[in-house]
Amino acid sequence: MKFFVDTADIAEIRDLAETGMVDGVTTNPSLVAKSGRDFFEVLRDICAIVPGPVSAEVAATDSKAMIEEGLRLSEVAGNIAVKVPLTWDGLKACRTLSGRGLMVNVTLCFSANQALLAAKAGATFVSPFVGRLDDAGHEGMELIEEIRTIYDNYDALATEILVASVRNPVHVRDAALIGADVVTLPPAVLRALAAHPLTDKGLAAFLADWKKTGQEILR
Repeated sequence: MKFFVDTADIAEIRDLAETGMVDGVTTNPSLVAKSGRDFFEVLRDICAIVPGPVSAEVAATDSKAMIEEGLRLSEVAGNIAVKVPLTWDGLKACRTLSGRGLMVNVTLCFSANQALLAAKAGATFVSPFVGRLDDAGHEGMELIEEIRTIYDNYDALATEILVASVRNPVHVRDAALIGADVVTLPPAVLRALAAHPLTDKGLAAFLADWKKTGQEILR
């Protein structure tokens, strides 16, 4: 499974990228707005840090303008994935942009039928929002299971399932068990994957025993 980090915070991306755990980045207008910086400057900085896909979202809502904005975004760097909403206009834009060889991330997916449409439109990624479904009283991971089953039924569907709106490590584990291709997660959730109280307890015990020996590894 690939890990994308869901942020526009350059310091966070750089720090996490040094671990080798970051395969890509997803951004959206809200995340870029939080940075307080110029949109294109932020994208250029991120693309220079992370060689994998960097999702940059269009602001237009009609297909013609989406295509124009997508082409402009693709000029930032070769690893830009143009992000479009899962609407009819977004699907039209996806078809055109993917036909020109660009990576396209179709976002705001909330049903298996929507995911099927995105795949038929040539999406590189489809982003189902599991956390928002959970918030609305549904089981977000049931959607991931449905999409995985549908995509696996047809060899011609090459779209990757990019699990979005990830709120906690359980979402990551469940997505991996189902076989999702990618999860995009906030930096705090990515860091939380390494945390376990028994790890902390065991390390404290080892360090205490080592201290009793009075020895040093580096002298």
